Formats: sequence, structure tokens, C-alpha cells
Amino acid sequence: MIVKHQFVLQPGKWLGEGEISLNMLEEPLPFSTRWTTLPMQEDGTIASVQEIEIHQVAEKMVNEFVFSEFTDKSFVVSLENQELGQVVGKGIITEEKFAWEFRLSHLGFEGFEFYELGNDQTYQFHAEYGTPDDFRTVIHGKIWVAKEKEPS
Repeated sequence: MIVKHQFVLQPGKWLGEGEISLNMLEEPLPFSTRWTTLPMQEDGTIASVQEIEIHQVAEKMVNEFVFSEFTDKSFVVSLENQELGQVVGKGIITEEKFAWEFRLSHLGFEGFEFYELGNDQTYQFHAEYGTPDDFRTVIHGKIWVAKEKEPS
């Protein structure tokens, strides 16, 4: 496993912001996100909770991730939320990128996320998700380690 990455692989809090585009809306919506990652368990799994607040949307989204089965270049990721239930995908790790994808043809759900490490230890990220009813979501943003004094 590449330990250069702090995001997801090390316990801590990350904050982020960006824009989310939905194909049913003309304008992208700004959002903020917070990741909280727990220490690796004895069985080699890492749990992480992602909270997303989309501006102009009252309800906060919560995604629970479990990362496991790490090798030098790959891992397994499990995502659970209210809309999808639990889905499992595959991920890759390189020196600069941390990424995963879900391809669940039986649900008609597919998507990917990738996080690219910058020189300043922040990550630029891009994600795309789609469903069989042609609902498409595209997300762009940036995340950084939360400072001690930032609200959690």
C-alpha cells in the first residue's frame, strides 16, 4: 500500500468544497463535504464517513465507506447510504492518485471517483455517477486536511 496518501489511509478529518452538476438542472450547485476516517482495524479495514451539504438542499447526505483488501496498487471499497443500500467496488492507488469505481449492472448504477494529490497535500477530485433512468451526477472539487480550529 502506498503510504504517501493521507486521505482515507490515515485517520483524520478532511474538509472540501466544489460543484455538483445534475443533468436535470441547468446550473451546478456548490457543496461542502467533510470526511472522517477512523484508524485501521486489526482486520485491515478502514472506515470513513463522508457528509455532503449541497447548498440550497436542506438534507445532508451521508455515505459510509469501508476500504479493505489492500495491495500495493489496489483495494476493495464498500459504500453504504440510504438511497443505494450497500454497494461494493474496486479501487486503485498510485503515487499521485487514489480512485475507485462501482459497476453494478443489476442495479443499473455505475460511477467513479478519483482524487489527485497536489504538492500542497490537498486533493483535486472528480466523480461521475449514473443510473439507468439517465440521471447523471458530475462532481468537481478540492479537499484538504481539517485544521484543529476548524469546525467539525
